[in-house]
Amino acid sequence: MPGLCRDCFEQVPPARRCPSCGSPRLLHHPELFDLTIAHMDCDAFYASVEKRDNPELADKPVIIGGGRRGVVSTACYVARIRGVRSAMPMFQALKLCPDAVIIKPRMEVYAEASRKIRAMMDALTPVVQPLSLDEAFMDLSGTQRLHGAPPAVMLARLVRRMKDELGLTGSIGLSHNKFLAKVASDLDKPRGFSVIGRAETADFLRDKPVRLIWGIGPSAQAALETAGIRSFADLLRWEQEALVARFGSMGARLWHLARGEDARRVDAREPVKSISNETTFSSDTADPDLLDGHLWRMAEKVSDRAKAKGLAGRVVTLKLKRADHRILTRRLSLRDATQMADTVYRTARALFDQVGAQGPYRLLGCGLSDLVPAAQADISGDLLDPGAIRRAGAERATDEIRRRFGSDAILKGRALR
Repeated sequence: MPGLCRDCFEQVPPARRCPSCGSPRLLHHPELFDLTIAHMDCDAFYASVEKRDNPELADKPVIIGGGRRGVVSTACYVARIRGVRSAMPMFQALKLCPDAVIIKPRMEVYAEASRKIRAMMDALTPVVQPLSLDEAFMDLSGTQRLHGAPPAVMLARLVRRMKDELGLTGSIGLSHNKFLAKVASDLDKPRGFSVIGRAETADFLRDKPVRLIWGIGPSAQAALETAGIRSFADLLRWEQEALVARFGSMGARLWHLARGEDARRVDAREPVKSISNETTFSSDTADPDLLDGHLWRMAEKVSDRAKAKGLAGRVVTLKLKRADHRILTRRLSLRDATQMADTVYRTARALFDQVGAQGPYRLLGCGLSDLVPAAQADISGDLLDPGAIRRAGAERATDEIRRRFGSDAILKGRALR
């Protein structure tokens, strides 16, 4: 059976330890050197970046998120062992893990680490499809001749390089389609490398719960359970027409996935649909100065991400959640697409002025959508606002100062509110 040492990258025979380096981290699978579709998922990415940058946190439970009224963005594995999960309300997470260290997200730092990881993946294959800052699909078909090694070897080298150069770890799933590659990457975290081959697909899936399917949330899972579908074996008993009649377009997808079939290609050109930022306050607030300060900081973060991705948006969105949990959303389409923080802020502020009196609020957010390349942004200027061009120039100069000297090198007064 083909084998690989994940530490020295030698191809090895069946054994308990690598004959070359003595490592026990061996991977054996009949199709190991034939499969080409991979999913790489960083291990507790935000928390791992924080622990890398502050070694004193190494053995402590770390939660990335907002205040007590916020939610968990991610948690390290120490906190996860105690039951903390992403999207969990912060008060609940602190009940499970009262000694956790709570850290507010540093998105610019995570984005920079993500860009470096992406560059490493791009060196393996031009077909990389990011799903978020910390995970991506890769299609390594035809790359063996380029690198002189099978995809499995190059993937093992990728996670080793991430650890050596960035101090971050990731888990690899390798299979013959995207669905199974993503499933595989979750089988052995952290620092895992799991393989699901063609020959074993049916047997592997048969007794697995349908919640394994990416995108099956609580409501979809409840609907499936109502129909008596809890496992892939249950799905296999349904005809495709019956699944479609019961669940619509999702039914056809379920029929194929039950058989391990996924015809989606890894698409390096799949566009980002929106860029947004939001925060949940530690206590409800109607303070206009406080809300204005938060709105500026969010507009700046949205702008920074748009500039980093070379994108701009034609639609600005404002999101508010009231104390009674009612969500208010307002959108405005711009004449020209923009990536400028000043324009995003002024547009979002105008939207806020329409509904601000309906507070207090527990959540505030803003974003850009209807995205286009940056070359199509901020072209004509605003004849009704002669100062717009001057402010845009000042913002570009500010960006350059922050790029050279750090994100806190220059701040607007309203950001301090």
